[in-house]
Amino acid sequence: MNSIQGFRIPTPIGSPQSGGVQQTGGEGSFKGFLLDSIREVNTMQQDAEQAVEKLVSGEDVNPAEVLTAVQKADIAFKLMMQIRNKMVQAYNDVQSIRV
Repeated sequence: MNSIQGFRIPTPIGSPQSGGVQQTGGEGSFKGFLLDSIREVNTMQQDAEQAVEKLVSGEDVNPAEVLTAVQKADIAFKLMMQIRNKMVQAYNDVQSIRV
């Protein structure tokens, strides 16, 4: 996977970089990708919280870095929520299909 300033960019499934088609149930599974992404967002939020605590307690912290960490965590959380909403919507659409 590639990364841009802390965000991972997944390589397309079946691309030469991903090693071909990924099988379900292994580390390359969709479930694994989602769990890793949730853990990464959680880590970003914890890092931002620690940075704010350091700033409030008077430690030597750059306020711009604290603001950047908080904004990164906020954007990552909003993106995660949008993905969740789309997944729930897709699930409901599949459930409403009549066979």
